[in-house]
Amino acid sequence: MGFNSTEVAYGFGQMGSAYLGDTDIFTPPTGKVVVAITILQSGTTFQALTGDTSGYVDGTTGANLAGSTAFIQTTAVGANGTNADNLANTVVFPLGLTIYGRWTSVDLATGRAILYFGPSNTRN
Repeated sequence: MGFNSTEVAYGFGQMGSAYLGDTDIFTPPTGKVVVAITILQSGTTFQALTGDTSGYVDGTTGANLAGSTAFIQTTAVGANGTNADNLANTVVFPLGLTIYGRWTSVDLATGRAILYFGPSNTRN
């Protein structure tokens, strides 16, 4: 028997999408984050992906890690584990690939993509 959950559905892009085909920084609508990115052109690269860290809490101090950045050209977020490498803007993503995560902004260096939205995290 299946389980119908709006929380799960919203977490996987059921709150809309946007096409991105230029190099301007994209910011999702208020109350939403990008939860998936599908690559539409071979050779797509990212200038920056800013990770949503609003729900991350430091297990040692209990401090919220909001404002930390992750992924492109920055320090990897410790809440995602250890020994993650930074990802340079020279890494090429292939046509048809979908990556999942939570981003508050997306900046393409080259290529085209579809961005899917989920709810922003309100946990602290």
